[in-house]
Amino acid sequence: MKARSALVYTVLRLLAFLIPFGLLMLLPIFQELYWLAAIFAAVIGLSLSMLFLRRPLAQVTTDLVARRESRAPRARDEDDEDANVDALAAGDSASADVASADEGPEEERTVSN
Repeated sequence: MKARSALVYTVLRLLAFLIPFGLLMLLPIFQELYWLAAIFAAVIGLSLSMLFLRRPLAQVTTDLVARRESRAPRARDEDDEDANVDALAAGDSASADVASADEGPEEERTVSN
């Protein structure tokens, strides 16, 4: 992951909260009710980040996905299912039973009278 993109996004998100919070604290009503100023600043910061920080957020998430994929390439579910089918076709019931034990319950079967 590029540390620069994550750092830029974090700083911009903090500024989107701290600037409105500082401006709200200049008003006399919010000097007494600082928790209300924090709530309003959080809502304003969230709105600003949703409107203006889409590109940095997309860059950070793209970097995170690339880092996760490069760190631990894992077998996909389809590969596991194919291995199960191949084991059943080869008659190796022991490995097929182990692989199918990890799977969830199958569909309920209806009994007809």
